[in-house]
Amino acid sequence: MFTRNWPRHVLCLSLSLPLGSALACGPDFPMRLLDNRGQSLAELPEGNFNFEISRLGHAIAGLKNATAATNIPGDGYGDAPDYTGQRSTAEQAGLTPEQQALVKQLRSLTDARQVEEQGTSLPTEHMFYLAGAVAFNAGDHGLAAEYFQKVLALPADQRALRSTWAAYSLGRALFAMSSEAGAGPDLLAQSRKAFEQTRQLSIDGFSDPLELGIASLGEEARVARTAGNWDSAIELYATQNLHGSAVGYSSLKLLMADLMAMPDDQLAVLLKGKAVQQLVTASLISRLGWSFGDQPPSEQKLIKLLQNSTRGSLDNADRLAAMNYQQGDYASAKAFLEQAGDGGLAWWLRAKLALRDGDKSAAAAAYAKAAQAFPQNESWGERRTPDWDYETVQPKCRVDGESAILALQRGDYLQAFDQLYRSQNIYWYDAATVAERVLTLDELKQYVDTQVPAPPPLTQQDRDNYVPLSVAANLRNLLGRRLLREGRYDEAPRYFDNAVLQARAKWYGELRNDAESKWWPTKRAFAYYHAATLARFYGMELLGYEMAPDYATFGGNYSLESSELKVGPLVAEGEVQRQQSSAAKPDQRYHYRYVATALASRAADNLPHTSHAFAAVLCEAASWDTSPEEASAFYQRYIKEGPYVDWAILFGERCPYPDFPNADKRYVTQAVAPIRLVLRPYKKWLQVGGVVAFTAVALLLINRRQRKVRQ
Repeated sequence: MFTRNWPRHVLCLSLSLPLGSALACGPDFPMRLLDNRGQSLAELPEGNFNFEISRLGHAIAGLKNATAATNIPGDGYGDAPDYTGQRSTAEQAGLTPEQQALVKQLRSLTDARQVEEQGTSLPTEHMFYLAGAVAFNAGDHGLAAEYFQKVLALPADQRALRSTWAAYSLGRALFAMSSEAGAGPDLLAQSRKAFEQTRQLSIDGFSDPLELGIASLGEEARVARTAGNWDSAIELYATQNLHGSAVGYSSLKLLMADLMAMPDDQLAVLLKGKAVQQLVTASLISRLGWSFGDQPPSEQKLIKLLQNSTRGSLDNADRLAAMNYQQGDYASAKAFLEQAGDGGLAWWLRAKLALRDGDKSAAAAAYAKAAQAFPQNESWGERRTPDWDYETVQPKCRVDGESAILALQRGDYLQAFDQLYRSQNIYWYDAATVAERVLTLDELKQYVDTQVPAPPPLTQQDRDNYVPLSVAANLRNLLGRRLLREGRYDEAPRYFDNAVLQARAKWYGELRNDAESKWWPTKRAFAYYHAATLARFYGMELLGYEMAPDYATFGGNYSLESSELKVGPLVAEGEVQRQQSSAAKPDQRYHYRYVATALASRAADNLPHTSHAFAAVLCEAASWDTSPEEASAFYQRYIKEGPYVDWAILFGERCPYPDFPNADKRYVTQAVAPIRLVLRPYKKWLQVGGVVAFTAVALLLINRRQRKVRQ
C-alpha cells in the first residue's frame, strides 16, 4: 500500500498544515454554558425587541404581508425602495402608450382642474386620482380630498385600480387638513377611517401594487399619536411590523426614544396605558438602548417610573418579572411571578429564583416545565455576551442547556448530554465536551447507535463549497475518533462521515494490530512507522479531540481558553474524575503528534540500530513538530545508537523513506558483529587454522569415498 513516493505525498500534505499554535482571535465563537456555570444559571439573556413587539400587535386576516418590492431593508443594509419609481411604474400599468404619455404630462401640472379638463381620455378613476394627487402636491388638501372621494364614489367595477390609492391619499389629505387653521375636530377621526378603508379595500382584492394596505397602518398610527392615543399608535405600529414592514419596527424604536425624552410627569401618565407599559418593558428587557457597561440614566429613570406604575398589575406580568430580575430586584420579580401564569418565561424565572434560594430540586422541576412551555421555534435572535461571544437565543434550547448543568451536578450524565445535543449547533461545544470527556465510551456509543443514525454523506460539490457537516455527522466523527484513541479499532471506521476517512481509520487500525501481532521485528517496525505517519498527518481527523486540547471543531486552527475543572457547588466529584480519566495523553495541543512520535519510537525499537531504516525513522519523527526537546532527543538517540548516513547533516529536515527490506539483513550482521570484534586480534591464526581444518575435512571425505569404491 505504501510506495517510495510516500515522502513526496507527506511533503505536499505537510505544506497545508498549520505551522504553529494559533490562539482564539479573529473569528467569533459561540457562548459555552459550561464555561462559567454559575453565570449561565444566574443570568437572564436580554430579550429581542423585534420578538417582544410581535406580541403587541394582531395580524389582520386577509391582509397580505409586505414584500421586498416595497419594504425598507430591516437590517439597515441595502438601498431603500425607490417609491417614486415604483409609483410611476404602477401608474402606467393597464394604459395605452398614448395614455401613459398623458399621465406623465398631467403629473407635471400644478392645477388640479387642468388635469380634469385635459385628462378626459383617461379612465375616470385615473383622471380623478391624478387631479387629487396634483392638488395634494400643490398644498390644496381640501380639493385633493374632494377628488379622492370622487374616486371612491364610483361604482366598484369602475375603480378597481385606484380605490386603495384614493383611500390612502384621502387619509393623508385629511390628516394634513387637521393641522390647518380652522380645521374641524373630527378630521383626525375621518383620517383614521380612510386608512381603515384602505386596508379593507386591499383585503377585498382591489389593486394594491404599492402595498398601501400595510402602509396605512403606519399612517393611522401617526394620526393616533397626534390625537394623544399612544396605546393605539403602538398597537398599529406593532401590527405593521407583524405584517413584515420594517417601518413598524423602526417607528416603535422612535416612539421609545420619544418616551425616554419626556418629562417624568407626562411619562408617568402614559405608563398607565397597557400598550405603553408593554412597549417600555419590551425595550428594557431587550436592552434596546445599551448592551454593556453602565446603564444609561434615562433607562434607570424609566425603570423606576415603570415599577411605580405597575404595582399590582396583572398585564404582562412575566415580562415585568423579567425586567425586575435583570435589575436585581428579585423580590419584585417573585411578586410578579405570582400573577404570571404558566408561560415559558415565567417558569424559567421561577427556576432561577429557586436556584438563588438553594432549592435545586424545585429549580429542576421548573426548568422541565419551562422547556415544555416554550415553543420549539421561538427565537430571540443573536446576542453578545460581556466576553463578546455570541449566542443564538432559542429559549427552549437555553432552558435545556441550563437544566443540563444541574443534571451534570447530580450525575445524570446522559440526560445532560441529550439536553445539550438537542440544541444542535447552538451549544455544540458544550455537548461535545460532555460527549468526549464525561460520558464513558460505551455510554456515548449506545446513544449514537440508538438515536443518531448516519446522515447522508456530503457530495463532492458540497465539500468544494465548504458546506458544513451536520451536528449528527460531527458527533459520529467524534465517536469514531474516540474509538480509535481507546484502541477499539474494528468498531471505529463506520462512524466516520465519508469513505476516505473510513478507509484511513480502517488502515490505521490494521497497522496498530499488526504492530502488536507480527512476530518478525521488521514487520512490527513497518506497522508502527506507518501508523505513526497516519497519526501525524491525519491525526486531527482520526484522533483529535473535538474540544480541548486539539479543537478539531476548528480544524485545529484556533483554541479556546479553558480552566481546570474543580469540584464546587455546581461540579460534582464524579464529573471531575470522569474528565480526568478521559483527558488526552499527553494533554498537549495537537496531542496526536505526540502519539505519532511515540509510535515512531517503538518502530525504531524494533529495527537494527545499524540500519538505514533506524536512522530514517528517527529523522522523520524529529520533524513532526511536537517540541524542541523531543526533536533533540530523537537526534541524540541517533547519535548514540545509529549508523553513519551521509544525509545526517539535514537530520529532521530532509529524511529518506526508511529502507525496511534491507533492515532484515542487518539482524545477522548486527548479531555477529560483537563476535568478530573479539576475534579480530587472532585473524591470521584463524585463517591458517581454517585452511588446515578445511584440508583435513577434504582429505577425510576423499578417503571415505575411495573405501566405498574398493568395496
